[in-house]
Amino acid sequence: MLTKKQHELLAFIRRRLKETGVAPSFDEMKVALDLKSKSGIHRLITALEERGFIRRLPHRARALEVLKFPEASGGPRLLADREERDGGMVIQGNFRPLHAEPDEMADAGVIELPLLGRIAAGTPIEALRDPTAAIGVPASLLGPGNHYALEVTGDSMIEAGIYDGDTAIIQECDTADSGSIIVALIDGEEVTLKRLRRKGASSIALEPANAHYETRIFGKNRVRIQGKLVGLYRRYFE
Repeated sequence: MLTKKQHELLAFIRRRLKETGVAPSFDEMKVALDLKSKSGIHRLITALEERGFIRRLPHRARALEVLKFPEASGGPRLLADREERDGGMVIQGNFRPLHAEPDEMADAGVIELPLLGRIAAGTPIEALRDPTAAIGVPASLLGPGNHYALEVTGDSMIEAGIYDGDTAIIQECDTADSGSIIVALIDGEEVTLKRLRRKGASSIALEPANAHYETRIFGKNRVRIQGKLVGLYRRYFE
C-alpha cells in the first residue's frame, strides 16, 4: 500500500531513469512533488526502499534502482487525496476498541479486536481503518484497557522478534516507559512501530531493532504515543 506521494515519487524516479539513465536529485524530486523540504523526500525514499520498491546503490551518488512498480490493476492500493489530507495515516479514534475487565475477558475466552490496518516496522506508513476486519485474540493475552491489532510490514524490528506479516496487539495509551515498543505518530501524519528511548527532557528517539536502520530523534512535541505493544501473532506456512 502506497500513499499518493510515495507513488508519485516512484513514478517520477522511474520516468527519469528511463529518459536519462540517471536518477533525479533530491532537489528535483522536491520540486516535482511540490514539497517544501528535502527531509520529506528523504522519508519517501526510505519508505520506498524499505518496502522493496527501490534500491539505493552503494558508493554512487544519485544511484537508485526501481525494483517494482504498483500497476493500477494489481498493485498496492493507493490512498485517495482526501484520505491524505484528512489524516489517513493517523489511527483514528472513532472505532470501537476492546474495553473489558480481566474477569470478563477470561469468561469470554476469545476477544475480537479491530484490525485497523498496517504499520511499518521499517518506516512510517499508513495505519488505515477497516471496519470489517477483526482478529480473535485469547483473553489471557490482554490486560485491562482498550486494544487493537495492526499488521506489521517491514523488517526493522526483527532483532526484537517482530517480522514482516506479524500481527501486533496494541494496548491503547498516550504514554509509555523508555524501552517500550510503541505505536508512534510523527508530526501528526506518520505512524511507525519502534522502541521508545527518551533523550533528556526535550527529545525522543525512535529506535529500530535492526542494525541496517538508523535511530531517528525528534523533539518531544513531534511524537505522540498511540499505543504500546503487548502481544504478537504469527502465522506459519509450510
